[in-house]
Amino acid sequence: MPKASVVIPAYNSGKTIGACLEALKNQTLKPLEIIVVDDGSRDSTIETAGKFGVKILAQKHAGPAAARNRGARNAGGEIILFTDADCIPDRDWLREMLAPFKDRKIVGVQGSYETRQESLIARFAQFEIEQRYERLAKRKYIDFMGTYSAAYRRKLFLKFRGFDESFPGASGEDPELSFRLSKAGYRMLFNPRARVYHNHPDTLGKYLKQKFGRARWRVLLYRKHPGKAVSESYTPQSLKLQIGIFYLFLLSLIISPFYSISVYIAISLLVLLFLATLPFSASAGRKERRLGLISPVILILRSVTFSIGLVYGIFKSI
Repeated sequence: MPKASVVIPAYNSGKTIGACLEALKNQTLKPLEIIVVDDGSRDSTIETAGKFGVKILAQKHAGPAAARNRGARNAGGEIILFTDADCIPDRDWLREMLAPFKDRKIVGVQGSYETRQESLIARFAQFEIEQRYERLAKRKYIDFMGTYSAAYRRKLFLKFRGFDESFPGASGEDPELSFRLSKAGYRMLFNPRARVYHNHPDTLGKYLKQKFGRARWRVLLYRKHPGKAVSESYTPQSLKLQIGIFYLFLLSLIISPFYSISVYIAISLLVLLFLATLPFSASAGRKERRLGLISPVILILRSVTFSIGLVYGIFKSI
């Protein structure tokens, strides 16, 4: 196995980073080094990380992209692995992440999320992600990677200048790098066995707030890579269809005072939006009946929230 360094950006992560580092220390395959990059925390992050004997770098608050890049520049491993301070890697995570690199043509590996939460909303979020993993698994190579469980060849990572630091917060800087690598012809793949455990939003409000934020910053991502707005290996086309239907529904309502038929069109579009949620809902119901029952409502609210987030992102970028 190639020598590997694990980089963890941390911002006010004192409550979670201990479990993350404990899991990394108990890997079946030991990393060359573990690097925590403290991004200007004001809590016990540095003190907690210091108990585990890992390498700690500190910087003024500049966002996770800058923190990860700094960690990569200071890493000694041939492979750089990234996870987040609120993730708990499975015992075989490192071994599974490194295994695909035996193929010299592979430059990046994406792992997977799991959760131990019992909240219905969190289980819904996990099932939503698993549906996207099915999409990734159908492809030999992928173009979309998230840094909760990601690995790159260090030399290539640095050659491409790492993550784009113009992205504020955790807002799309990770798929942006994988888009650039894919465009240049490099090969990345998905290994679902490389698992980390993570807590998803556990209330509907938190879930929709997360979707709004992701939609807002997708505007910046797609502005840099407009072709990916049409298709990429992670985002299902069904989500784009539902967003498109919702925009048409809004347009029908807006023009309804001038064209009475628009009211009937709007009602038809609302029915169509509901029908568009049924394939996902049926799959969720086969896994758990309660998930299937709540899915149409959550998916419609997701479409509304994502649509508003996109519009907000467009206006903020003007």
